[in-house]
Amino acid sequence: MSSPDDANNRAERLRLLLITGLSGSGKSTAGKALEDVGYYYVDNLPVPLLRIFLMDPRAQVGDRSRVAVVADVRATGFAEAMPEILQQIQRGRMELILLFLEATEEALVRRFSETRRSHPMAGEGRPLVDGIRLERVLLAELRGAADLVLDSSNWSIHDFRREIYRELEEDGDSMIVSFISFGFKHGLPTTSNLVFDLRFLPNPYFVPELRELTGRDAEVTRFLEEQEEYEDLMARLEELLTFLLPRYRRENRSYLTVAIGCTGGRHRSVAACERLARSLGEAGFRVRVVHRDANL
Repeated sequence: MSSPDDANNRAERLRLLLITGLSGSGKSTAGKALEDVGYYYVDNLPVPLLRIFLMDPRAQVGDRSRVAVVADVRATGFAEAMPEILQQIQRGRMELILLFLEATEEALVRRFSETRRSHPMAGEGRPLVDGIRLERVLLAELRGAADLVLDSSNWSIHDFRREIYRELEEDGDSMIVSFISFGFKHGLPTTSNLVFDLRFLPNPYFVPELRELTGRDAEVTRFLEEQEEYEDLMARLEELLTFLLPRYRRENRSYLTVAIGCTGGRHRSVAACERLARSLGEAGFRVRVVHRDANL
């Protein structure tokens, strides 16, 4: 999939993990977890210093090969400046991964209530919930630019370490490919790099005995495999992705998200994600599968 020289070149490049997201979602906890496994950890630099740091991390950390930077709205002007800063970073000089942490409104309200900390966007007459909602809007563009979005709503303090290590485990010669099944009626996954629409295929939803099942069930898989168009599509997608993925990796990507949608995100998209992930996994790619809407 890639040459030994590619692996050696990548090993010599600095890995810069930029962690941002919603206040209360656990960014500092994630940064400290990474510090424990050898990352040089920096938190909450003012925007002017953050810009200098990100433009040339090597000048700041010397020969350290892994750096984790937490940056968020605590720094004045962060939301406005960060998209421009990201555009200016010379990715060829480093492996940059933008991680965005978020949580549900209910989880964030609970966390701020339990810790009695103030939300950086609340106060001065603005209720906590309004501050949370405002921050979500301000960071929407940054979330859309993220390489990886993680929802920490149901994580305990122990889950943080496990999930961060699992998602960011390093393999010097591979890229993590995420297959996300979704329903178009619930909206597109915002972190998608490639999107495929399967709504032209016969819908198992309209087969009474299949309606309550999902694409992970053998009966649904069998129904789809009996459709000539489905088999043709899967063969073409496998061929296309086998062609594309090494070329994305050549551009020093660590994560790629392939979103596959159908109407409700329960049958066709789920079956397709399972099949493609299995096929590409057997071909040597590192894959993960998320069925966003299968249980809705």
